[in-house]
Amino acid sequence: MDASTMPQHRESSLQHWVEIATSKPVVTRSARVSLIVGTILIAINQGNLILAGSLSPDLYWKVPLTYCVPFVVSTYAAVDAIISRGLN
Repeated sequence: MDASTMPQHRESSLQHWVEIATSKPVVTRSARVSLIVGTILIAINQGNLILAGSLSPDLYWKVPLTYCVPFVVSTYAAVDAIISRGLN
């Protein structure tokens, strides 16, 4: 189903979700959570390799992904909380 055949309410709710997800407070909070949680996860999962100087090519995609996952989870949780509590 493309955008032209989507029901209007679904399209507008998706647009509303994206507006909340890209709002400055949500992005700022998600970035902070991502920096903290991502850094802890990298230290746990890759710390020994980084400290030993054994930087494998795998780290070039694992490190950014380690920061992306908590960012996405935090953003989803924040948007869900805002919508479910009617704070939007």
